[in-house]
Amino acid sequence: MSDSSGPLAGLEEWEEFLKDRYPEPAPASPPFQAINPAKQKAEFRDYEKDARPSVREFYRLNHRHQTHDFVQSKRKEFLGLGRKQMSVWEALEFLNTLVDDSDPDTDLSQLDHLLQTAEQIRHDGHPRWFILAGLIHDLGKILCLYGEAQWAVVGDTFPVGCAWSDKIVFRQFFADNPDTNEARYQTRLGVYEEGKGLGSVTMSWGHDEYLYHVVKDYLPPEALYMIRYHSFYPAHRDGEYSYLMNQQDRDMFQWVRAFNPYDLYTKNHQRPNLKELRPFYDDLIKEYLPATLKW
Repeated sequence: MSDSSGPLAGLEEWEEFLKDRYPEPAPASPPFQAINPAKQKAEFRDYEKDARPSVREFYRLNHRHQTHDFVQSKRKEFLGLGRKQMSVWEALEFLNTLVDDSDPDTDLSQLDHLLQTAEQIRHDGHPRWFILAGLIHDLGKILCLYGEAQWAVVGDTFPVGCAWSDKIVFRQFFADNPDTNEARYQTRLGVYEEGKGLGSVTMSWGHDEYLYHVVKDYLPPEALYMIRYHSFYPAHRDGEYSYLMNQQDRDMFQWVRAFNPYDLYTKNHQRPNLKELRPFYDDLIKEYLPATLKW
């Protein structure tokens, strides 16, 4: 079922599409300009229509293959966490071998992007666990280095096993998903119970869910929500799937929304000075995480 040949020139192309689609950061993010409530929805560009063909192909593959059975098979394949044992720095260096020459906004590495994200969070005076979440939030992208297709690593995430929200980008591509033929997956609740919580919901497979399982025993719930749901745009940007959430989910999603602008809008051409920053991040990592993690 997997197609190892990616439709994007590089993973950054997906991130650039997100910045186009979601140009205004959430109101809960003081360092950035809030959304303009006076702007009418009709004034926004049709970002799906204007998307590059490679992005459209990426979402076509994602929506075709992210079935309930596919996700369960990937969880079984990867969540035993038996492939590697690495420290955070080793994982960062491993991720750093994912060099993207296609990104028009920066020629910096994956590590540089993560340090930029974490440093802006630090600059704005957020808690230390928030800074750490910024540093590590994309480490799950090492799935690409295991040979996973791009559409099974990045992309907007969504629940599988229930009806797809109309707010999911390129919703029309789900027409080719085999789950359309499963009546139990095509209802509002699907295989889930109303209000039971997202912890009981199976999300589409990708780097968010993978990293969450790597670090779930070590970080505060606020940081874990940021990591696990930062690509769940239909929920934290459009308010979808609220009927699957419990009160904890609703409370924690304020942190997911606060994190989102740091992920999308902190990239620039200034390379962080790793030598100067390393002592701070060494201490921060040791405060929360063991010397090695299972991947």
